[in-house]
Amino acid sequence: MKVAVIGGGSSYTPELINGFLERQDTFPMTELWLMDVLPERLEVVGKFAQRMAKAAGARFEVHLTTDQREAVKDAQYVTTQLRVGWMAARREDEYLGMRHGLIGQETTGVGGMAKALRTIPVILKIAHDMRELAPGALLVNFTNPAGLVTEALSRYATEVQSVGVCNVPITTKMNMLKGLGIEAKSTDAQLDTLGLNHLTWHRGLKLDGEDLWPQVFEQFVEKQRSQPEPDWDLNTIESIKMIPNYYLQYFYYTDHKLEEQQKWPPSRAEAVMKIEDELLQQYAELERTTPPEGLMKRGGAYYSTLATQLLNAHYNDLGETHEVNVPHRGAVKGWPEDWVLEMPCTVDRKGIHPLPTEPLPLASFGLVSQIKAYELLTVEAAVHGNRDAAYQALLTHPLGPSADKVEAVLEDMLQTNKRYLPQFSIS
Repeated sequence: MKVAVIGGGSSYTPELINGFLERQDTFPMTELWLMDVLPERLEVVGKFAQRMAKAAGARFEVHLTTDQREAVKDAQYVTTQLRVGWMAARREDEYLGMRHGLIGQETTGVGGMAKALRTIPVILKIAHDMRELAPGALLVNFTNPAGLVTEALSRYATEVQSVGVCNVPITTKMNMLKGLGIEAKSTDAQLDTLGLNHLTWHRGLKLDGEDLWPQVFEQFVEKQRSQPEPDWDLNTIESIKMIPNYYLQYFYYTDHKLEEQQKWPPSRAEAVMKIEDELLQQYAELERTTPPEGLMKRGGAYYSTLATQLLNAHYNDLGETHEVNVPHRGAVKGWPEDWVLEMPCTVDRKGIHPLPTEPLPLASFGLVSQIKAYELLTVEAAVHGNRDAAYQALLTHPLGPSADKVEAVLEDMLQTNKRYLPQFSIS
């Protein structure tokens, strides 16, 4: 069995290697292909991955390549963890927002839109190669903005089975269990969560069929009440009776987030760039065969668990429940069936199957529908280089500029990312 990782030079890759090593008995991969467009980065990360595999007695061989088609050919699974423009582009996304008095963030607002415009054509090209060279393979996308990218795949790569994944649901679930003093595998618990990637509300947790939500919610409220500066306004939490994904702070407390932004530098991208420099130096140590402790500073907790559990559940027809991004196909009554949502799904050999779930209340649905409209417009802009769609996407997003500032922000976004946006006519 062959697995391809597009973006194999990522600093996350060593954690992924550990995940595959832990599941060798159930997931009999024989070839792991790491592909990256930066040969110097692939050399460091890839060689470290090979040392890790050899030291652990891996039953799979790690191959390195800069040729995407070579990596994809005959693969059963293709995962994407790439960043078009690398971390420097993420920094530009952050400061794009700051220049215009807006939220500067990797996956939401103007920064998330810029990232999507750069990323969607690249991911669709991967899907195109899969259709030709690896028919029947499953595309597992970790690349942000994960839900928006999956939306594009669901509309413009219909011949390729794809799923968008994010570590926020599994991290949330495991932290809830730890808060209750429960040690359990993530696959034993089901998180009732619904919305869009980085725009979800959590409203239930079950472990082996037992409802733990009353204890989880009570503990969450008490924690907020005990903090001198709580993360969430308790009136809001007690009204909606759900726990919001922490990214919703950008929408609920925009002014506060803008104040925090004024403390830059360093922005998050600048902080991560420093962490990655240190990690790559450690990865290059010829005697090193295990990931350094500093990898956890990079973020992405449970990344390897999530990635390899999902592939393992699909390959072994396990019917496990995972919280992922897919078109819900009617699982949420009354919502457009072709919308990609982040929600619980069962995973088996036949694919990813959304579980029937209750719609969100109007207070949440209003924001979801507005962001989904922005996503659909952004997909059209990214695929067709449609400037009007890009303009309307900025106009639609609640964290976007006022109408009289949209043109200036759009022009800045396109000029800043000109080298990565060949689909647009940019003078």
